[in-house]
Amino acid sequence: MPSFLGYERENGRVGVRNHILIIPLDDLSNSAAVGVEKLIHGTRAVPHPYGRLQFGEDLDLMFRTLSGFGKNPNVASAVVIGIEDKWASKVADEIAKTGKHVETVSIEGNGDLRTVEKASRLARYMVQDASEKQRKEFDVSSLVVSTKCGESDTTSGLASNPTVGVTYDMLVDEGATVIFGETSELTGAEHHIARKIPDPSLRKKFQKIFDDYQTEITSRGANLLGSQPTEGNIKGGLSTIEEKAFGNVQKAGTRPVTGVLDYAEEPKSKGLNYMNTSSAAAEAVTLFAASGAVVHIFTTGQGNIIGNPIEPVIKISANPNTVKTMSEHIDLDVSGLLRFDYDLREAGRRLHDLTLKTASGRLTANEILQHHEFAPTKLYISA
Repeated sequence: MPSFLGYERENGRVGVRNHILIIPLDDLSNSAAVGVEKLIHGTRAVPHPYGRLQFGEDLDLMFRTLSGFGKNPNVASAVVIGIEDKWASKVADEIAKTGKHVETVSIEGNGDLRTVEKASRLARYMVQDASEKQRKEFDVSSLVVSTKCGESDTTSGLASNPTVGVTYDMLVDEGATVIFGETSELTGAEHHIARKIPDPSLRKKFQKIFDDYQTEITSRGANLLGSQPTEGNIKGGLSTIEEKAFGNVQKAGTRPVTGVLDYAEEPKSKGLNYMNTSSAAAEAVTLFAASGAVVHIFTTGQGNIIGNPIEPVIKISANPNTVKTMSEHIDLDVSGLLRFDYDLREAGRRLHDLTLKTASGRLTANEILQHHEFAPTKLYISA
């Protein structure tokens, strides 16, 4: 059985990175969180524009996203900073259920300077504790991997997406948990995914998620052309959302869907899981990381440079022009498939091997270039 070197967390989950996360509960806390990151080597802040006057399901999703980032196995411990302590404690309490060290710091009554000092002193000890953790060998069944495509073109559907599908089949057969999503980009191929869901109740849940999305779009009287497919997709030869969708679903491989998840929901079953996500790159990868995915595979045709603060993003492309002009962003070049240099099975094996190398500590291009995009999904207007 293939294996990788990872970090075992207190709850038995396995991470592939060892971050100390500084979480601003709200937009007012961003400066303090970034201040800690600048002072304390080894910390990672996740500034964002939300967290005030959200309500209902939108607020629940925000809490789930922030706490999900702290719970992610790639995070060793966390400091939550909020303008006041009640909501910060709500996120911290959820993270604490994993057994991790988590602290909260409130800005009210302290101001930025004292907040940064207090949080920095806490983070300093967390970094030292985390530095003592050693990687250990685990089999692939401990991995949670996610995938998405961005700036897709004809080479995506012909080569890079099918490569991910082969790798996903390999990972599923080895006992791993894998996730795909992008609800809007299933349009026209949703029946293909529905047929892959043997459980009737899960199939019904999936169909409702998809239908609710379609209803939302039609109720607005919107024309998605230019958004789905994007202008970049159209330039790359994808003229309709249906054409894009049938390229997209190839990333899911051929195995049955064992789980259907809503936004940032943690998988409950191994194997292939579908998650409701936006098709916007940063939003989708943020949701996958919040659900607990520890490695992300991202295919691109025209060239997308997305990264994530805690989940390493493996960038794969089959477009020879993109591989040449944006080489610093590409981790795996599979353009050889289009030249018949090797077959799809070999491309999938190469991506599988790279996934395990990344899980064992190999840095991805996005990590080296410091692409740390964090974009929570917002459902409603604010109160």
